[in-house]
Amino acid sequence: MSLDDRKLEVLRAIVEDYVETQEPVGSKALVDRHKLGVSPATVRNDMAVLEEEGYIRQPHTSAGRVPTDLGYRLFVDRLTRIKPLSPAERRAIERFMVGAVDLDDVVHRTVRLLAQLTRQVAVVQYPSLSRSSVRHLELVPISTTRLMLVMITDTGRVEQRLVEMPRPVHDGDVWELRRRVNEKLSGQRLADTPPLVQRLVDECDDPERRATMACLASVLLETLVERSEERLALAGTANLTRGGVLDFQGTLRPVLEALEEEVILLKLIGDLEPRTTRVRIGDENEIDNLRSASVVSSGYGPGTTIVGGLGVLGPTRMDYPGTIATVRAVARYVGDLLAQN
Repeated sequence: MSLDDRKLEVLRAIVEDYVETQEPVGSKALVDRHKLGVSPATVRNDMAVLEEEGYIRQPHTSAGRVPTDLGYRLFVDRLTRIKPLSPAERRAIERFMVGAVDLDDVVHRTVRLLAQLTRQVAVVQYPSLSRSSVRHLELVPISTTRLMLVMITDTGRVEQRLVEMPRPVHDGDVWELRRRVNEKLSGQRLADTPPLVQRLVDECDDPERRATMACLASVLLETLVERSEERLALAGTANLTRGGVLDFQGTLRPVLEALEEEVILLKLIGDLEPRTTRVRIGDENEIDNLRSASVVSSGYGPGTTIVGGLGVLGPTRMDYPGTIATVRAVARYVGDLLAQN
C-alpha cells in the first residue's frame, strides 16, 4: 500500500516523539504536539493503517505506538530532513580537532568527539594499510648490526620494525640503503610494493650488498604487506545505558558482546565509499547480536580516496537526522585534515 502524505506525516510525528520522550506515542499526544490539521479520530485511523502495514506497533495493551524497523527505514529514506550543523557545532568540531599532533591523536579525538556529539557508541577505524601509500621510509642505526625501519604512510600511519643485519653496516651503507628504498617505494601503494621490493634485491650485483638488501627486504615485506591487521578506536559504550526499557529488547548483553569483536566492528564501518553515509536499522544488521541496534557509518579519506571508516552504534530509537549530519561532518573534517597533512 502506498501511504499518502498525511499518513507519512503521522509516522514522522510518531518517530520524532518516541525518539524524544522514550515513551509509546498515542493519538491524543500527536494531536496536542503537532499541527496535523485533522481530528484525533482521523489520526487514530491513520495509526491503524500504519500498524497494519507494519510501520508501527503496540508494545503492550493500552499503550501508544512505537516505530518498527520498517517504520524507521521509511523515516530515514523518505522523511528525514538532515539537520545541518549549526555554526557553533562546526566551530566545536574544529576546536576539538585542532592541535592533533599525530594520527593516533586524530583518531582518538575523532572517536571521543563522535561519542560526545551523538551520545552513542562511536567507532573509528585507523587508516587501512591496504589502502595507503608509502610517504617515506627511514632507517635509523641502533648498532652496527641493527637498524630501526620506520615507515610513514600518506595517511600519517607509522609502523616500526627492527632489522637484524647479517654483517656490520656503516653510516655510508645506511645512507645508500635509505636512498635506494625511498627512490623505489616512495609514493607507491602498499599493495603494489612486493615486486618493487624484490627488484631492490635483484639489482644488487655485489654479494655482500645483496645479502644486506635481502635481509632488509624481508622486513620491508612484513611491514608493507604481511601485517594486514586493522586497528580500531572505541568510545562512549556507557551511552548504551541511557535508553529506555524498550531499547535493545531489554538487554544490553548481546550488543556488548558484539562490541568486543573487532571483526564485527570492522564489518559495521568498513567497505564504504567516501562522502556517503550508510544507515543499518535493526534486522538489517547481518550480526545477530545487533538486531536491536542501528549503525550510522561513513567512509573517510583525503579527497576521493577512502582509507577507513567511522560511525556510531545505538538503539533503533535514534535521532537519525542529527546523527547522520554529525557522522557526515566529522568524516568530512577528518578527510580534509588528512589531505592537509
